[in-house]
Amino acid sequence: MSYEHIETSFQEGLGTITLNKPPVNILNIAMMEEINDCLESWQGQKDLKVVLFNAKGKCFSAGVDVGEHMGDLAPKMIGAFHKMFRLMDNLGVMTVASVFSSCLGGGCELAVFCDLVIAAENSKIGQPEIQVGVFPPIAAYIMPRIMGRKDALELILSGRIISAAEAKQMGLINKVVPDQELEAETTLFLKPYLKLSAEVLRKTKKAITAGLRDDLEPALSVIEEIYLNELMKTADAQEGLKAFLEKRKPAWKNE
Repeated sequence: MSYEHIETSFQEGLGTITLNKPPVNILNIAMMEEINDCLESWQGQKDLKVVLFNAKGKCFSAGVDVGEHMGDLAPKMIGAFHKMFRLMDNLGVMTVASVFSSCLGGGCELAVFCDLVIAAENSKIGQPEIQVGVFPPIAAYIMPRIMGRKDALELILSGRIISAAEAKQMGLINKVVPDQELEAETTLFLKPYLKLSAEVLRKTKKAITAGLRDDLEPALSVIEEIYLNELMKTADAQEGLKAFLEKRKPAWKNE
C-alpha cells in the first residue's frame, strides 16, 4: 500500500517504515494514522523479525505537530500517537530506530521506545515538551526504565537537548556512527538479527519484558489520564502551546 507521509517495505524478515514528510518529519495525526495502518497490517506476520524506523529529509523527526495538541484535537492526537506504541508492543517483534540530526519530542519518543537505536554522530536527542507547558507521555513511561530515574527526570523536567554521544552514555542509544555511514551501518547492525528465527526472537523479547514486569498498558493508561484530564486542563499547558504557535515566550501563571 502507498502512503502520503511514510514509505514502507517488507522483505526478508525486515519491515521498514520510513518517515517522509518534508522537511523535518513533523508527526501529525494523518502521518501517525498511516504508521498505525502499516503496523496493523503486519500483526500476525510470522516471518516478521525486525521493524525498522528510519527517515528521509533533514532529520529523523522534529516532533509531534504542536497545533494538534490544542482544544478538541488533543484526545485524537494522543489516541493516534499512543496507538503506535500499543501496536509496536502488540507486535512483539524487535524494533529498531535509525536516527540522524534532530530527534526531538514525539520523534525522540518513537526512537527510544524502540528496542535498539543506532544514531549518526550529528543526532540531537531530547524532550523539549516541558518548555511549552506539557510533558512527553511515552518518555515518562519508557525513559526511567531504560536510563534510570535520575537521568530521566533531568531530561524530561529540563527539556535539555543532548548529543548522540551523551545519549549513548545514558543508555538511550546502542551505537553511534559517522553521519555519512548511517545507512550502511544500520544494515550491518540489523544483519545478525535477520539471520535468526522470527518466532525465537519474539519469545525471547517476551521473556525479557516479562522478567522486567514492564507491561505498557496499565502504566500508559494512567499517564494518558494525567495528560488529558489534568495537564491539558491547566492554564499553563494552554498558554505554553499557544505561545509556541505564536512564536513568543510563554507567560506562566503557575496554574
